[in-house]
Amino acid sequence: MLSVRELSAGYDGSVVVDRVDLDVEDGEVVALIGANGAGKTTLLRAIAGLHLAVSGEVIFEGRSLAGSSAAEVARRGLRLVPSDRRLFPDMSVRENLQLGAHPRRVGQRDLSAVVDLFPRIAERWGQRAGTLSGGEQQMVALARALVGRPTLLVLDEPTTGLAPRLAAELYQALAELRAQTGVTVLVAEQQLPRVLELADRGVVLEHGRIRRQGTAQDLRDDPEVRRAYLGVD
Repeated sequence: MLSVRELSAGYDGSVVVDRVDLDVEDGEVVALIGANGAGKTTLLRAIAGLHLAVSGEVIFEGRSLAGSSAAEVARRGLRLVPSDRRLFPDMSVRENLQLGAHPRRVGQRDLSAVVDLFPRIAERWGQRAGTLSGGEQQMVALARALVGRPTLLVLDEPTTGLAPRLAAELYQALAELRAQTGVTVLVAEQQLPRVLELADRGVVLEHGRIRRQGTAQDLRDDPEVRRAYLGVD
C-alpha cells in the first residue's frame, strides 16, 4: 500500500530524515519506533504531504505522491492524526467530525461506527473540542480521521500526554478497529510494549535513519531494542 524510497527531509538545511526506505502492506499494522528527535514526526509529515521532502519518493497504492498537497493526499485515503491532534477548539465535536469527512457529507453509518469505538464521543456532540480532556481530544482526532474512511491511517504518537488507563483504552479501540475493518495502520510510538502488541512489524528509526526492523516478536526479543526502549536487559 505504501512504499517510501530514499526519502530525505529536514528543516533549514538540516537533514532530519536521511534516505529512508519503508514499506507498509495492505492490512498491516507497522510500528515506527524511536526516541524523541529520531525523526518520526518529520517522516510522517513528509509522507502525508505536510512537509516537503528534499529527495526520494512516496508511492501510495501504486501512484506517486510527488507534487501532491496534503489535502490531495488525504482525499486519496491517507489520513494523518498528528500528535498535537489539531482539533478546531471553538467548534463542536460533531463539527470537527464533519470536517474530517470533507469533501463528502458525514453519514449516520460513519457516526455510528466511531461511537461504537469511542462511546464517550456521543456524550460530547455539542461540546466545544477545546474544552475536552486530553484523552477525549485524542479520541475525537482519531474519529475525525476515521469518518474520512481512510485506507491508510497514520498515527503520530497517539498516546502523547495520556494517562496509562486512557492509553490502554485507545489501543484497545485501535485493536477493535483493525478487527472490524482491516484498515492499514502506520503508527509512530515510544510506548513499545503497547504498540508491539498491536503491530505486525516494527521499524526502528535512530537519528533519521532506519537501524533495524522485523516482526513485532523480533523486536521484543532484540537485546538492543529491549535495553533502549523497554528498559530491560
